[in-house]
Amino acid sequence: MALRRRSLGVLTAVLLALCGAVAAAEFLPGVEDMPLMPGLTATPDATTVFDTPAGRIVQAEARAAGGTEAEVRRFYGETLPALGWRAVDARTFEREGERLLISVTRPAAGGLSVRFDIRPR
Repeated sequence: MALRRRSLGVLTAVLLALCGAVAAAEFLPGVEDMPLMPGLTATPDATTVFDTPAGRIVQAEARAAGGTEAEVRRFYGETLPALGWRAVDARTFEREGERLLISVTRPAAGGLSVRFDIRPR
């Protein structure tokens, strides 16, 4: 019984930490359910949102002065499942009829560019 209470306490602490991380995050403009990894800044003119009969289409971009692709993959791999996204692979997530593709590139000017592409599945 004590082990079960301890396990429940640990699980509760983990869930609260995840919810806190998601609640404290900034989100992509126009996409209220896509958190920005700390260090990323949304590119204001690079967000397009369309609502279609089949679902929404979103294209957005964010940039960072530093960081690595592995850090981006780790953040979204840990954060998005708490928001209902299921990982298909390291770049692709699915949720409720939508598919999200996250592309990470290193522009010639340096830093990171992260592109978010959401489309109906």
